Formats: sequence, structure tokens, C-alpha cells
Amino acid sequence: MYTSYFGLGEKPFSITPDPRYLYMSGRHAEALAHLLYGINESGGFVQLTGEVGTGKTTVVRTLLSRMPPHADVALILNPRVTPTEFLQSICEELGVPISDSERRSLKRLVDALNRRLLAAHGAGRRVVLIVDEAQNLSPEVLEHVRLLTNLETPTQKLLQILLIGQPELRELLDLPQLRQLAQRVTGRYHLEPLSRAETFHYVRHRLRVAGATADIFTAGALREVHRLSGGIPRVINVCCDRALLGAYTRETRKLNAKLVRRAAGEVYGRRFAPAWIGWAAAALAAIGAATVLFGSWRIWHGEASRAHATSTDDASRAAGTIARRSMAYGGAAAGPEATAAPPARIGPTIATPTGGSD
Repeated sequence: MYTSYFGLGEKPFSITPDPRYLYMSGRHAEALAHLLYGINESGGFVQLTGEVGTGKTTVVRTLLSRMPPHADVALILNPRVTPTEFLQSICEELGVPISDSERRSLKRLVDALNRRLLAAHGAGRRVVLIVDEAQNLSPEVLEHVRLLTNLETPTQKLLQILLIGQPELRELLDLPQLRQLAQRVTGRYHLEPLSRAETFHYVRHRLRVAGATADIFTAGALREVHRLSGGIPRVINVCCDRALLGAYTRETRKLNAKLVRRAAGEVYGRRFAPAWIGWAAAALAAIGAATVLFGSWRIWHGEASRAHATSTDDASRAAGTIARRSMAYGGAAAGPEATAAPPARIGPTIATPTGGSD
């Protein structure tokens, strides 16, 4: 609907795992390298995990497009099956002919698969089993998967297994009953969400692949895309697709942050406030906390000052009382005899005549 309006040859943000749109971020490049390494190594398990929508399936599709010519691949997309159904699926993927009687026996299925692996090894070919959504495997099926790695020659394993799943796969392999399988995992990689810079490049990359010749999203819009999506590629695709549709209906060719927030609100079913409101709320909360702390300090400081003044006054009154009592005690101890003596006479003494005439 909006493709011709923006000069695009196709919708750039489809959620189908099209390898043409794979954005090779550093994380995705490392994930793909781990899987290619696993294919070329001799036996064991390689584990790739990541949150929902981080691009695991797209990486697998890219891997299939870059598969070495000497590799035969069995891809299992629905692992929520019984052990018998799981082995049947592997045989069907590898083109192993199995009779009705063999389909009902685990041992016969393993024997038929072993013959196929030995034939591939004799022809110089590698057989790779890729299990997507591997977190849905039951412990019982995983134990049978482990037993498949026992199919080997004196020099190498006959089957290489790639387990692709959500983070719950790591928890599943940590179970005590699966410790033997966990010890055979030779490579582990966890695919993280995109950073802000990678989100910018991701959106622009997909627009260029679809035929865009100029930037359609402003820098502020791209910042909102990363903030609201958390860097999850699938969520980025949904939000950007809805934002382009919204811009088309409003007849605007440049998408801003407000349009992205409105699109994300339609996707999530709730409204989103601008990022600055969160920062302002945090700043106000910090100012409020500082005000409360300062007020509390002022109250405490005032009470402490009054308490100090009161204690000083009390000490002064106590000292005065002690002084008065000391003076009073000293006067009472002298008694009535302790009256003051008349001052001594100063100068010569003149004798008074007692008698005689002139």
C-alpha cells in the first residue's frame, strides 16, 4: 500500500526470515560463524540461543544458503514430537527409505539412519541435523538425539547437530539427566538484541534493500524505535511497518518520533509517552528526594542546636548554684566570733596627762 508512496520496490519490514534482508551485525556475524564452524567440525553439538525475535531463524536461513556443497542437511522445525516421530522426520529429511515395519521401531529407524550416514561418509559428504525451536524438545527426545552422536567411525562422528532455541534451551540442557549431552556441546553462542547504533543501521539497511534512496526516519524517530523495541529485530519490523503505514495515511514522507510512538501504541495496545517525560519524572523525583533530605537535615540541625543551647544553660545554672552554695557554706562555718576587728590606729600615740599645774 505505502511502497510506491515512499519509492520502495517492496515492503522492507516483513517479519518473514528473508536472507536478503539479513543485517550482519557483529552479533549475527559471530552467530553465523559459530554455525559454519559446527558444520565443518567432526561431530558433537553446537548451540545457538536468543530471545524471541532476535533473528535466529534468519541466521539459519542464511546458513542454509551458504551451506557447503558437500553437506546434506536435515532441518527439523517442529521438535515437539515423540522419539519415534523425531527419528522418522530425520529419515524423511535425508531421503532414507523406511518401510512400515521400520517406522514403528526405534531400533530399525536408527539402523536405517546409520546406513545412510555411513554411505554419506564413504562418499566424502557431511550430514548436518538442524533443530529449530529446540527448547521444545522433551528430555526423552534429547536423550535419543545424544545417542545419535554415538554413530561414528574410528576417526570421526557421522552426524553434526545444531540446536537452535530460546534461552530456555540452556536451562533444559542444565538438567542433571542431560549432563552427558551438555558435555558434548562444543560451541555455544547467545544472540543479544541490537544496540542503538545497530538499530539505526538495521532500519536503514532494510530500507535500502527495499529500494529507498533517502532517509525516511529522522534520527529522533530511530531513537524511539530502539527505545520502544528494545533492539529486538522482529519488534523493530512491526513498529516500522506500522509507522510507514501511518505516515502514508497522513501524507507525510518523513517519520518523526511522534509517529513511531503512535505506531508502537497500536502494536502494543497502549500509549507511550516521550522519553523526556521519563527523564523529567526522574529529575523531579531526585529533586523531591533532595528536598526531603535537606528539610530533614534542617530539622535535625535545629533540634541539635536547641539541645546544645539548653544543655549549656543548664550547665551555667548548675555552676551558679554550686558557687552560691559554696559561699553560703563558708560564711556559716566561721561563726559569730568571726566579726571584723577594728582597723589598727596609724600614727604616734599622745599620752594623756594625769595631774600637776602649769
